[in-house]
Amino acid sequence: MNEIINAIPEYVITAVVSTAIFYLMSAGKNLLHSKVQHAKTTQSKELWGFIEQVANTAVNSLVGKNLTGDAKFAQATAIVQGTLAKQGFTNVDVKAIEAAIQSAYEKSDLTGNKESKQFLDPRPMTSVKDRLDSKGIPVNQNGDEANGN
Repeated sequence: MNEIINAIPEYVITAVVSTAIFYLMSAGKNLLHSKVQHAKTTQSKELWGFIEQVANTAVNSLVGKNLTGDAKFAQATAIVQGTLAKQGFTNVDVKAIEAAIQSAYEKSDLTGNKESKQFLDPRPMTSVKDRLDSKGIPVNQNGDEANGN
């Protein structure tokens, strides 16, 4: 009977320590998940900014060309896809590229909008990988997060 009474504090301590370890592991997992989600969101935001810059440049480079609207749109799409591929971003949806080109077209001189220049981003184009690196978000050669997700 004394053995059972002496073992109770040991079992209580084991249960408390096990519960604490489980709680800390769970909290650590949630913290890690939120950090990964934040990194993905930041990477996506930077990628969208880069796509918009490239689309603006592509559309503005085609303003004076003697091509049909469809030909300019196709050429701008090819320019943006090529630039993204050179930067290692091959998993961007074509619909997203086309939406960025349409947005850039609406801001360009092709629409006759005299206020179009105020919307163009005057910052020089920098690589998405460089912008992510400057914010401390590691990326690998494919433009994905360095942890493989």
